[in-house]
Amino acid sequence: MEIQWLKAFLAIAEQGSVSDAAAHLHLTQPAVSKRLAALEQQLDTALFDRIGRRLQLTQAGRVLLPRARHILNEVSDAERELHTLGTEVSGSLRIATSHHVGLHHLPPVLKSFSNLYPNVALDIDFVDSEQAYEALVAGEYELGVVTLALKDYPGLEARVIWPDPCVVVAAPDHPLALKPKLQLADLSDYPAILPDLSTYTGRLIKRAFDAQGLKLTAKLATNFLETIKMMAGVGLGWSVLPQTLVDESLAVLPVEKLEVLRNLGVIHHRARTLSNAAGALRQLLLEAAQREQAEKPDNHHKN
Repeated sequence: MEIQWLKAFLAIAEQGSVSDAAAHLHLTQPAVSKRLAALEQQLDTALFDRIGRRLQLTQAGRVLLPRARHILNEVSDAERELHTLGTEVSGSLRIATSHHVGLHHLPPVLKSFSNLYPNVALDIDFVDSEQAYEALVAGEYELGVVTLALKDYPGLEARVIWPDPCVVVAAPDHPLALKPKLQLADLSDYPAILPDLSTYTGRLIKRAFDAQGLKLTAKLATNFLETIKMMAGVGLGWSVLPQTLVDESLAVLPVEKLEVLRNLGVIHHRARTLSNAAGALRQLLLEAAQREQAEKPDNHHKN
């Protein structure tokens, strides 16, 4: 079984078509088709069914997929471990990040990284934090820079980079914004605009309502915080957003006994040897965390 055959199989499974897999692998479409055919011939079974314009894995393909990914990760790790014997930071680096982290926290670190290591080809995928965790477990990325999970993943190491406290907000003319003091029960009387309640942020909010036996009515749900900010700002409902996103379009609601503190950070698989490029980016992130800690007001001595 050739490694290149498995790479073609994995690319087709992830991209959904031979043409997209060929573009991903920088090969011609006939070359990818030939590799898939050779693999199917050796295994004496079909690995894909063609349904419409997309290819769907057969039962045999679904069985092979995690094994192929594991084999290719092992080969990649072996190559990486040998390569890390040197000190050059180059090659390709594939990472996952969420839209909020990628837009509002990661850019200064990426700018420093690209200036320091111009020979690294960065491949950045924007995905939900929950998807990033599952993809890191499966070995699809070297690093994830995301909202950290509410539970431990034994196979993954997570480090906090940016604490991200959230506040309850609404449009300045929303009825809730006109009250000088609010209880969590007051929020139950009005619809909310929140991330999906299956996300880490959504779970934090739902947990607070469940603890008091209160109803939480999510009128609209989207995982894009900038979209939530816009909808809350025009009066479509109250929401919970990172403090860093609040501006004059929103009023912070003084809700007692509601604290939503999420953490943004970096994750990687403990069993995977990081490339020099991944190690260098992780180090820059850890240095950003140190600066964040040093800049906290309570860390400065008063004269």
